[in-house]
Amino acid sequence: MAGILPSPLLTGPSPIDEPRRDSAVRLPLRGAVVELLLCAVVAAVVSLLLQFAVARLGISEPSFAPEALASVGSALVLTALFLLLAFGHRRSPRWTRLLGTWVALSAFSTLALAIPLQSTRFYYGGSSVDNGFRMQYMTRMASTPGLADMNYAHTAPYYPGGWFWLGGRFANLIGWEGWAAYKPYALTWVAVTTVVAFTLWSVVVRRRLALLAALATALAGMLHGIEEPYAWPSAAWLTPVAVLCWHALRRQQHAPRWTLICIGCYVGFAAVTYTLHFAFAVLMVVTMAVLIGAFRVHQGQPLGPTAKQLFLRLVPIGLVSLVLALLVWLPYLLATSFLLDNPRSAAQHYLPEDSAFLPVPMMQATTFGVLCLAGLVWLLVRCRRNEVAASMLTIVIAVYVWFVLSTLALMARTTLLAFRLNVILDLTLAVAGVFGLLELIGYLRRRLDSRHALRISMVSCALGLLGAITITQGAIGLALQDSVERAYADYYPTGDNAMGHRDPRKPGSWTDDEIRTIAELTGRQPTQNLLLTTDYKLMSFQPYWGFQQETPHYANPLADYDERAAEIQRWTTARTSDELLRMLRTSRFETPNVFVLSNPASPYSTVAVPPEQAGKLVLQLKGDAFPQLPNVRDYDVYFDPAVFDSPAFVRRDVGPYAIIVRR
Repeated sequence: MAGILPSPLLTGPSPIDEPRRDSAVRLPLRGAVVELLLCAVVAAVVSLLLQFAVARLGISEPSFAPEALASVGSALVLTALFLLLAFGHRRSPRWTRLLGTWVALSAFSTLALAIPLQSTRFYYGGSSVDNGFRMQYMTRMASTPGLADMNYAHTAPYYPGGWFWLGGRFANLIGWEGWAAYKPYALTWVAVTTVVAFTLWSVVVRRRLALLAALATALAGMLHGIEEPYAWPSAAWLTPVAVLCWHALRRQQHAPRWTLICIGCYVGFAAVTYTLHFAFAVLMVVTMAVLIGAFRVHQGQPLGPTAKQLFLRLVPIGLVSLVLALLVWLPYLLATSFLLDNPRSAAQHYLPEDSAFLPVPMMQATTFGVLCLAGLVWLLVRCRRNEVAASMLTIVIAVYVWFVLSTLALMARTTLLAFRLNVILDLTLAVAGVFGLLELIGYLRRRLDSRHALRISMVSCALGLLGAITITQGAIGLALQDSVERAYADYYPTGDNAMGHRDPRKPGSWTDDEIRTIAELTGRQPTQNLLLTTDYKLMSFQPYWGFQQETPHYANPLADYDERAAEIQRWTTARTSDELLRMLRTSRFETPNVFVLSNPASPYSTVAVPPEQAGKLVLQLKGDAFPQLPNVRDYDVYFDPAVFDSPAFVRRDVGPYAIIVRR
């Protein structure tokens, strides 16, 4: 019992001096790579098995039963983990301990997140808002073996497709459509992310500390990170990689080549999954090199050799990340290299409240806020004597710098989407809080009478367990509740939702009829149809190509969103079928063979039209309204039904929609 709770963290004389032996990397390269591969496989298998079991619960909604099961199940796993931390079993084989840890961590993430979704096929957020685009990308990747734009045919993809491409292969493997495979795939990635975070932390700190760091990472993700499952891995792994990077850059002799290559692999992974985190990771690595170089020069080392050594450390990181990034970015870069005026993306034209104010999670009156406050205090107190604290404080500073730069970018009518880095700040402070509280516990045990050491440890374990349970229940019951409700309320492509509702007044209730009608009228596979649609959710459920993306912010810059919108408005000026057909034939864009337009004359339609447009068919378009919130403006364009009254077109009304196909 004397060994209850881990001892304090790694220490060193200065964040820039040569690390002491107890600050060295704790896992050799071969062992770390083997563990990373094995733990990912174990986490994926455990998560999928648990998801299969959870899906058989069959609890009808609305009900608090799933939340109760999720809370109790995750609390039991947390209790087992804290008992393992408190008492340990050093005599058991190493691989047995590791396997138990991997299973427990993946079970915790899966049970807490899968049980609330046990009766829906949708992931958190359903098919609404941004999830519609994510499901569209997943559906696209499941329909093609290569990379492709989510919406536009014959266009090099702009958004990194690494995560979604692998998701497409997962969907093919289990034989599901892309939209249906999104939920199990995302939940599996959340479990894998937690277990991989444990292994990465094990490279730089002791095992027990790594386990607590992984738990803190998982809790932070439940509050803010997991709703973007493709961005969550690069966010969750950044902090331990930053610690490793700080260690590798400040090492005076014998450049750790394989360590630098592994850091480059992480940066490259971020590049193929989430561009923002890739840019932030590059900023972080360069900032660390500059800080370490500045400190060395300040201590009297010559500028030239110092800069050369650090530059040579950065080269392998850059080369490896570049090679990996080109796997996804090469088609787009080749496409833009032939353009005299490279198009600009509207993806960064978004300024929500979270981006307008500096994040201060450490000032929240919650358990998680207290943990973040403890983390900030520990970082400030220990950054001079601890390389872990120094590297983590660099991340915190870099996040706030990014917010400042994002605000300055408003002068150029854009942003840097700073709010997307809140999750990195939260998890960094949370993990730092765990480290800081452990050092406090160790200090109290040393300073007080040894007779009280066991009591201090027992109270600390109990409070830590209660804190973890509190944060988990807060995520399940509050932070994720709106997303859960959307997952149950949104309609499947079968025309009903998870609660069995089928309301003809809801557009989603007609999705199955629309898909069936398009197939019957065209006689083509979905990938052979190009749609101009006012019902954009069709694109999430079938791999149709779209003439226009729903919003300019998710549109590929190569697709000329504004020019396409102008072309659509030009088509609405046609007065006869021949005139419209001539416009379609002479368009510089590949034109649609299917039109899905709102029919205000339908008894199921909720679309209101001005008196002067009575009797016309309606198409809703969107324009960029940045910096206003919402950042899009909706506007309607109107087609005269007479222009489709020709043998060249065939029309069928489906609920509130008119589906028109060019023969």
